[in-house]
Parts: sequence; C-alpha cells; structure tokens
Amino acid sequence: MPSTKPLFEVSCDPVRLDFERIHAWLASSYWSPGISRERVEKAARGSALLVGAYQDGLQVGYLRVISDATTFAWICDVFVDPASRSRGVARAMLRFALDHADFQGLRRWVLATKDAHAVYSDVGFISVSNPERWMILHPDEADPASDSR
Repeated sequence: MPSTKPLFEVSCDPVRLDFERIHAWLASSYWSPGISRERVEKAARGSALLVGAYQDGLQVGYLRVISDATTFAWICDVFVDPASRSRGVARAMLRFALDHADFQGLRRWVLATKDAHAVYSDVGFISVSNPERWMILHPDEADPASDSR
C-alpha cells in the first residue's frame, strides 16, 4: 500500500524555525545578499506571520508576512531549499499564509519577485496594473556609510 505521508508539512510555529538555515538562505539570495543573522532575526520578530515548511523534521522553506492584519500584507523572504524546489513547497506556504485566519478580509496583498512569477500567479497574484503609482525609497543607498545588510 502506498504511503499517504505528505512530502512536507507547513507550520507557523515559531519554535520550529531554524534561523541558522534561514540566515544562510537569505544571505545567499539575490534580494538580501550578505544580510546579517541579527537583521534576519530582527525582521522575523517584527513580522506578522512566519511560515516554515518541513520535511522529516528539517526545515526546507521559509516565508514571512508583514501586515497590519486589517488592510494590507506584504509577502517577503520566500525561500525554498534548492533540494526541495519544484515540489509545491512555496505554493503551499503561500496558500497557508493567504488562508491564515489573522489575514482574512485584507484589501491588498503584495510581493516582489525577480524570477518566480509562475509560482505567485498560480495562487492568484497578478502584475501591478498601475506601477506608475508605486514608489520606493532605499535610505541605505543614500548614505554609503550605512549598513545596508
């Protein structure tokens, strides 16, 4: 009889998060190269939701949500361990966050990606219809002496 054990489990239990792995992933990512572990953990503490994906007790994915839990949420730091990619881990973490009871009724969810548009469109995200309205400020780029990581 074939096993019905899921390939991975998704959880928002903060105790399960492996910040050694999370830091290594994010420090190697294109959006936060070289980020310090202190900054990764501080960002996590200031987030509305942290999601992990696990296989056989080992963390294989991470996602965090920044939100006021009333009108707006930003999905960021989505990372899946390279050995676990193409198995639906990111989509499962996204669905978990979107379905979370604390974020029902929001007016807007946003995210940014360089190369995972298909993953996000599969759960309903679309390109910004009016990008000319969006603006960004990078304070660390204005001061070369500041710590951008």
